[in-house]
Amino acid sequence: MNPKITVMLVDDHAVVRAGYRLFLSQTGNIEVVCEAARGEEACQYYLDYRPEVTVMDLNLPGIGGLAALRRIVARDPAAKALMFSIHDELMYVTRALEAGAKGYITKSCAPELLVEAVVKIAADETFLEPDIAQKLAYQSVARNESQVALNTLSAREFDVFCLLAKGLNTREVAEELQLGYKTVSNYASLIKDKLNVNTTTDLVRLAYQYGVIKG
Repeated sequence: MNPKITVMLVDDHAVVRAGYRLFLSQTGNIEVVCEAARGEEACQYYLDYRPEVTVMDLNLPGIGGLAALRRIVARDPAAKALMFSIHDELMYVTRALEAGAKGYITKSCAPELLVEAVVKIAADETFLEPDIAQKLAYQSVARNESQVALNTLSAREFDVFCLLAKGLNTREVAEELQLGYKTVSNYASLIKDKLNVNTTTDLVRLAYQYGVIKG
């Protein structure tokens, strides 16, 4: 009998994790060995349990999914992570892949895709949800100065940028990411400097322009 694929689930909603665990365990060849609700926990649990595949949400409290993924890959370049998110915008997908993810699917996909993705990634393959793979194949975004600058944002700066662009104010962003108000204010200033804009309205415009949020 082949050994089961070991998985770590990372999502800040316990009910969501319970659903993933139940579905994956019913396959018979996948075992969820640990769960984490924050990026920091994911980094520590990865070292403790060494799961074959990490299934991680992008939007996490604390350091966030992208930063957690970068830390895990920095510690173990052979780490295999599947990003599982509500976001299907290509900017999120490319950021995740650049951070070291081996696959990307959305929470709106068929449940069977989650299992397929875990199995393929465990076998050293990559996996992208078909719609996302098609979008990437046909992507033709102009590489102007703003686009290049957007790619220079750190993982946490990108998190703050996305929330500001979606209409959250600084205090709401701080609460969402569980960061201090001053910390978020500093991030907001750095982001505007990097993107060469002055207002949150300009941030929203760039977010729409590059598909970070939809119209």
